[in-house]
Amino acid sequence: MSVDDLLDELDEMVDKAWSLPLSHGRAVLDGAEVKQILDEIRASMPKEVHQAKAIVADRTKILDDARREAETVVHVAQERAKALIAQNEITRQAQERATEMTTQSQAKIREMRKASNDYIDDLMKRTDDGLAQVLAELRRTRQNIRASQRSGKNGID
Repeated sequence: MSVDDLLDELDEMVDKAWSLPLSHGRAVLDGAEVKQILDEIRASMPKEVHQAKAIVADRTKILDDARREAETVVHVAQERAKALIAQNEITRQAQERATEMTTQSQAKIREMRKASNDYIDDLMKRTDDGLAQVLAELRRTRQNIRASQRSGKNGID
């Protein structure tokens, strides 16, 4: 018999039991018969209870496994996000450094170009001044030669 059938039998037994007068609903039952039905219920229940416990244990194990797996996935995702953030930060810092180096290089190029232009200008000015002195000396020498030629012509005549 199934547990449900045995419980129905117990229920019917209580309904048919003889009520004691002035006992507020207490009834007389055959103790041996009740014990026999309870023993049969106990004998029938372990299979179903065992199955239910196994189902609950399986459910609990599945939930625990799923929880652990979810925690692992979340942990891996957090680590990956941290790595991406760190990589992004390194890239940003490298770009900043590259921009800074480019700016410094361009400033250095302008500085060197100005210095070389100043040097060339100074060199050309000194060359120009030197050539102007040589040209002035050359013109004086030429004038002196002409002057001496004139004065020599005058004396030869």
